[in-house]
Amino acid sequence: MSRPLIVVPARFAASTSALRYSAVVTARALSAAVLAAGGEPLTVHPEGDVTRLSFADGVLLPGGGDLAPVRYGQPTSSAEVYDVDTAQDEFDLALARWTLDTGRPLLAICRGLQVVNVALGGSLEQHMPEAHRHVVHGVRVEPGSRTAGLVGEKVEASCFHHQRLDRLGTGLRAVAWAEDGTVEAAELPGADFLGVQWHPEDTAAADPAQQALFDALVTAARGVS
Repeated sequence: MSRPLIVVPARFAASTSALRYSAVVTARALSAAVLAAGGEPLTVHPEGDVTRLSFADGVLLPGGGDLAPVRYGQPTSSAEVYDVDTAQDEFDLALARWTLDTGRPLLAICRGLQVVNVALGGSLEQHMPEAHRHVVHGVRVEPGSRTAGLVGEKVEASCFHHQRLDRLGTGLRAVAWAEDGTVEAAELPGADFLGVQWHPEDTAAADPAQQALFDALVTAARGVS
């Protein structure tokens, strides 16, 4: 059986140890989780017309730097906003809209969930009172939600973020929360979409509950081929 093609937009990196200059990169753990699920992870350059990706069976929007606050109608009000890149923002937002519009399966992680929220008209809190950086904490998941069916109603989440969803975008429904009220997962009824604020790739190799998110993406993508 052929592997579904899972498009992962690269992230711009100022430098990497293996290359002499700036680079476009994908987290190794993300690619490994997609591969373990039976998919073929395909890193794509994050510029240009997203419709060139019509061959994609599914899309994974990964973590990364911050979206420019102007994308959700706000001035930059926090000095903590970092790694904003105009080309990255434009591509990710266009890819999120195109993926949802075409009905392709979409898994959005950390920044990826924030991108989807903004693409649907939502907003972000530019800097949380207490950032969730290098934090593993419990998350409560709504019983009966699709997310709960994959990871359970309680899950330990590996987090690295200082922003979170504020106003939810049109149609998005929060389905998981940290103890401080941070929205940790969201779903979009009627769409093949899962979004989590945490990083399931951090522990997917050892935790079947986290790997289940990637498995669900690839399983759904098989139906697109």
